[in-house]
Amino acid sequence: MDAKEISLVEKEVKPVVDLLNDYLANYHIHYQKLRGCHWNIKGQNFFTLHVKFEELYTNAQLKIDEIAERVLTLGKPPHSRFEDYIAESGIKEINTIGLQDLAMVDAILGDMAHLIQLERELLEASADAGDDGTNDMVNRFMQFKEKNTWMLRSFAGKK
Repeated sequence: MDAKEISLVEKEVKPVVDLLNDYLANYHIHYQKLRGCHWNIKGQNFFTLHVKFEELYTNAQLKIDEIAERVLTLGKPPHSRFEDYIAESGIKEINTIGLQDLAMVDAILGDMAHLIQLERELLEASADAGDDGTNDMVNRFMQFKEKNTWMLRSFAGKK
């Protein structure tokens, strides 16, 4: 596949593809952190957060697939090695074993803030490239994170 096959200019789409691969790396680390939080949550917020973390990691898993498929649609291969994800991600791994429930929420909120920042960069780059498909996808993803940021901040008693 080549970007020109879907009426895009490869040179203009290259920055979008590079950002999508960076986004993919960050999403993988975020996804695994959500899994760790889901597996290791303890305490009086167990029932609430266990379900919420599962909802979020299930959603992240679907988004990871969409991001990789969008990279392929634009004519490039998506990153697929954890070595690359760890090296490229601005989101860092954490040990969730023994982590307090609200510390888990804070970690996920930090990830979401980073992903939203990347999404805003992707929205600008995809708009510049005339890539409405990527723009639409990323906008949907960002709206989900914005809403869940509000919900998690409310849960944690933050402004």
